[in-house]
Amino acid sequence: MKIALLWHMHQPDYRDEKGEFILPWVFLHAIKDYYDMPYIASQYNLKVSFNLTPILIEQLQEYINRGPSCDRMLQLLLKKTADLSENEREAVQKLCHTLHPQTMADGLHKRFFSIYEKEKLNDEELNDLEVFFLLSWCGNYLKSSNSYIQSLLSKSSFSQNEKEQLIQTLFAFLPSILPLYRLLQDGGKISIATTPYSHPILPLLLDINVAKEANPAITLPKHPLSLQDDAILHIQKAKEIYKAVFGKNPKGFWPAEGAVDEKSIALYKQEGIEWIATDEVILQKSGGSDKYSPYSFNGVKIFFRDHELSDLIGFVYKNLPAEEAVKDFAQRLPKKGTLFVILDGENAWEHYPKNGWDFLNTFYKMLEKQNSVTFDEAASLTSKKLDRLSPGSWIYGNFDTWIGDEEKNRAWELLFQTKCDTLHHTQDPFIQQHFLLAEASDWFWWYGYGHYTEFAQEFDAIYRNHLIAIYKHLGIVPPTDITTPIVGSHTMQAFLNEPKGYIYPVIDGKVTSFFEWLESGYLDERVSSTMQSSFTIQKLFWGENEKSLFFRIDAKDVKALDFRIFFDEDEVALKREAKETIVEIEIDKSSCKKKYFEVRIEIFKDQKLLQIIPSTTRLFIRIDNDYSKNWFV
Repeated sequence: MKIALLWHMHQPDYRDEKGEFILPWVFLHAIKDYYDMPYIASQYNLKVSFNLTPILIEQLQEYINRGPSCDRMLQLLLKKTADLSENEREAVQKLCHTLHPQTMADGLHKRFFSIYEKEKLNDEELNDLEVFFLLSWCGNYLKSSNSYIQSLLSKSSFSQNEKEQLIQTLFAFLPSILPLYRLLQDGGKISIATTPYSHPILPLLLDINVAKEANPAITLPKHPLSLQDDAILHIQKAKEIYKAVFGKNPKGFWPAEGAVDEKSIALYKQEGIEWIATDEVILQKSGGSDKYSPYSFNGVKIFFRDHELSDLIGFVYKNLPAEEAVKDFAQRLPKKGTLFVILDGENAWEHYPKNGWDFLNTFYKMLEKQNSVTFDEAASLTSKKLDRLSPGSWIYGNFDTWIGDEEKNRAWELLFQTKCDTLHHTQDPFIQQHFLLAEASDWFWWYGYGHYTEFAQEFDAIYRNHLIAIYKHLGIVPPTDITTPIVGSHTMQAFLNEPKGYIYPVIDGKVTSFFEWLESGYLDERVSSTMQSSFTIQKLFWGENEKSLFFRIDAKDVKALDFRIFFDEDEVALKREAKETIVEIEIDKSSCKKKYFEVRIEIFKDQKLLQIIPSTTRLFIRIDNDYSKNWFV
């Protein structure tokens, strides 16, 4: 039995149309994950593969070449807190509250928690929170090897000069990241793959009708165009960036989101790509059954990801002690064949203690006893022939995550409209570049239903501004519909997302942490165009864990409100309830008569019925879910 492990490293392009970084996630993951991941693997006698997307590489190089001046949020962090405007203070504090304090605050002075939980901070406290935030994002390598960072970890308060020196220290570290990958690749320790340039769903660029082939019930955007020329550019540009950094052409690609179809396979073959990888669900839909074998289709090797084992690492083992998690993984290994494990190599570790240090070291010790191979090496193994390749992605084997609802389709229609308006200018390098950036999968991921982010408006603006920039470059006034935000413009009167995993909120009536309700279901009552002004409920969250069902209600003047909750037509007893800035409610799952029911919540003020939620849709909840279907790479 052979094990082929691939860590996928990707962040979308956070630069606006002028090249300024709007959000700093590439920088933050650079100091936390991008060096640590190959470094830890290099300490063991095993072989590992990494997938680095071109758009990630390009952004890393931008930070190295331009420094903090290219990043809007880092510029705010560098300012003296006394000089920040009220809006800037809110933006900084919002950013600092995106960290996961239960795991990422390891090693910080205990004072961090007291200022993290405060809503209003004075200048000194906000400065300290900024430094704590940056320290929390430092990876294990930096914390163990950099003397200046070590000197800050034991401190409870920081000066402006210390904050500035910390940021300078972190930027001085960035140039060491990509050379480490090349060094390990040249030494045969790792292989490196890549993805089409901006992480597009390549099959949809070639022909959006492939989405209906994967799901006949889907609604497609109006007036589509084939973007095949752009699809080819995505592959060619990825090869150019890869060769410039790693000194040779890539052998393999992880298609963005494992999205494949027969037309995109033909393009990969045309461009000299030897192997690609996708999820086992595609193998099942294509008539194959042995996921522990490489396959060959139209001259390209295809590896099929073991969905369960990959997602156990990404989303489950964070809750177990390292030894127990690795023991569980080892017990699930097949007896023969080649196991392909592919998952996100950066985001998972925010939820692991010590940024995954204990798990990864224990995991690699176990892998040393196995026969590990790189994905490039796996391409030389005997393969089975695949007669057909079903189109789809790793999520349900279709493309519904990126196309099909009103907001997602609107984004595609604006893209097609801009392409149609500028067909005679597509050879202009400026125009080509902005089309490639607008075609990234990440924008369509956040539009519409399925996922929720506090930064939806920022992502919407980045996407549309790429299209707006094309018109402005040509001296044309951008159409009004492109300057109009897509987020929240759909006619559905409630915005609903399903839960993605277990939650463990503290029932105290406060937002204890950004991540407390992150995996919950979400319903936004504010988007209703018919909501009366007297209605106070803004958002409803819900979720579960092993024993309890939870509800959170965001509203005005919550202390004055009372609530009755009905499952179908039966009123349920509340185990615990807290009302401070929000309402948090816990219900014992053992009191639930059914596993699937409709939820209705009645809101009272002074014993008078004020509102019933949901007000514009019907909410059905299922408990004891298998949340693995919602996990994503």
